[in-house]
Amino acid sequence: MDFTQFTIEKLRQMLDAKEISTKELTQGFLDRITRYDDELQSYITVTSERALKDAEVAQKEINKGNAGMLCGIPLAIKDNICTDGVRTTCASKMLEDFIPPYNATVMEKLEAQHIIMLGKTSMDEFAMGGSTQTSAFAKTKNPYNTACVPGGSSGGSAASVSASLAVAAIGSDTGGSIRQPAAFCGVTGLKPTYGRVSRYGLVAFASSLDQIGPIAKNARDCAWILSTIAGYDPHDGTVSKRGVDDYTAKLGKSIKGLKIALPKEFFSEGIDKEIRDAVLKAAETYQTMGAQLVECSMPSLKYAVAAYYLIASAEASSNLSRYDGIKYGYRSKVGDTFQELICNSRSEGFGNEVKRRILLGNYALSSGYYDAYYGKALALKQKISAEYAQIFENCDVILTPTIPSVAYGINENISDPVKMYQADICTVTVNIASLPAISTPCGYSSSGMPIGMSLVGKQFDESTILQFADAFEQQFTSNAPMFSK
Repeated sequence: MDFTQFTIEKLRQMLDAKEISTKELTQGFLDRITRYDDELQSYITVTSERALKDAEVAQKEINKGNAGMLCGIPLAIKDNICTDGVRTTCASKMLEDFIPPYNATVMEKLEAQHIIMLGKTSMDEFAMGGSTQTSAFAKTKNPYNTACVPGGSSGGSAASVSASLAVAAIGSDTGGSIRQPAAFCGVTGLKPTYGRVSRYGLVAFASSLDQIGPIAKNARDCAWILSTIAGYDPHDGTVSKRGVDDYTAKLGKSIKGLKIALPKEFFSEGIDKEIRDAVLKAAETYQTMGAQLVECSMPSLKYAVAAYYLIASAEASSNLSRYDGIKYGYRSKVGDTFQELICNSRSEGFGNEVKRRILLGNYALSSGYYDAYYGKALALKQKISAEYAQIFENCDVILTPTIPSVAYGINENISDPVKMYQADICTVTVNIASLPAISTPCGYSSSGMPIGMSLVGKQFDESTILQFADAFEQQFTSNAPMFSK
């Protein structure tokens, strides 16, 4: 029996019934990582010894009858989330030797549930990218086709779940970094409402956009994880004090009579025909379940990518200014003056994509350009939020493609950053408007690559998009195999 393919829900039943021990489960995943991850490179750091110790602790809790839903479940953690005593690199030479002396709040909550941490997953450097090819340490491949990218920036997390090198994983999403790799790798990824999950201990990229969330094999598993990591945290001034919902409460309930919005701009030119057809077919499936389809418009979508990259890069340039080789991060061995040391440390420590975004952010915030660029981007943020609010006056969720195309070749877009940025057109507005969204598979291309669809919800209404995603998953049958050899 290959239990590495099972969901959290199934493994919970097996662990509680003593059909399998936490040690057997953990060793099974560690063996699979050893066998396959040299090729996939989904992990930067594998914490084998710690994982087996975690398994012992979790088994004791199970034996006492104290097991929560995630007790003894092997998870992977994105390498921009601080883990006490475990290297956290952000896939950058700048933080190659950084070992946090504390846990992120998310890790505190997961450890309180006695999860098993398998390791830290690869990502685009400082979460800047959509391919996981800007990582300084592990350039992850797509489990469905290792000649293709897994998406990013949470590509390592998505690939580890897709290849069953973890039951589920934790990622972060600034402009689609959970949902896009989930779509490329054929798994389910949830970006919660901004402020629903504490960002304390998440290495900052763009502070007004970043959000931590789960990647799993299905929406039900995402609901269980969100129930654990959501909630107020006094360490994070941007986190909501709103009570945490029971995210499993609506799972399995009928969607009859609920309304699904289909903004026409998300299905227009620039979206591959196979993607458009698969998502519209999914809409028809919802219609057979009793949901109503509502056509609508979101005119500001054409400006979304420009607005997002101005806001995100401006915030990144500020957040990354602390890495100067003196107070934080990699220090160059070359430099006779204070200024030379800082310049050389940042030049050697950061990769090209990070430098590109710092330059763009500094330019947008500079005197004479602030109002022309950054100010207008903030105005567009308000307009995009208003357009979403107008749609939600009449609809319960919004259905869109997650990404305009299926996963592309590893070297295909690496020399064209503008083309890569444009690929974020379907995801960035959710972060701009601080909304929740979930991506789940809805089909496969003629080449066998996964196609993802996104369900966007009202602020703090994760329960409804989880309900819709779960309802579709119960009808959808995968016709493509998981990674195996």
